[in-house]
Amino acid sequence: MTSTPPPPVPFSRIKIRTAALVFCGDEVALIRRDRAGAVHYSPPGGNVEDGEDLTCALRRELAEELGLDIDLAEGGDLLWVVDQRVTRPGPTPPPRKLHLIHRLHITPEVRATLAGEEWDEQPDGSHEVGVIEWIDYRESAGLPLFPPIGTALAALPDPRAATADAALAAVTDDNYTWV
Repeated sequence: MTSTPPPPVPFSRIKIRTAALVFCGDEVALIRRDRAGAVHYSPPGGNVEDGEDLTCALRRELAEELGLDIDLAEGGDLLWVVDQRVTRPGPTPPPRKLHLIHRLHITPEVRATLAGEEWDEQPDGSHEVGVIEWIDYRESAGLPLFPPIGTALAALPDPRAATADAALAAVTDDNYTWV
């Protein structure tokens, strides 16, 4: 008797997360979150709210997380799109999430005014503190970075280099384990 695998669990909704790789020279701002038994990094950004314009969402998230006024930065081009289709622990069905990763460049003078910590509000009203770290982008391949863009980021010949294809490989249960 052969068994048929169960049908895949449908994603409960589709979310869009907008984020930016904020460069100051060869260093990029990443948020380090320390969790029980694990550390992970992410580019600053967050979910787009219902009805919110994508550019307004990026502006809001970077102001909230870094204290960055994007009018003081150069660029803003969409660098990569990552389609996240992974299951995760927890009581609610996971969303499918599209990560829109932009690229900005700032001066050392602007960098000196930015936050060193990011306070992420949790559903229970508490806050998870993330540390803003400036890391040489070429070292990102070895970091636990989500979405998993470290290899593509480290492969850039320089922070302003053009990329051939904005669509990076999808993140699925076949190639990623939720930490």
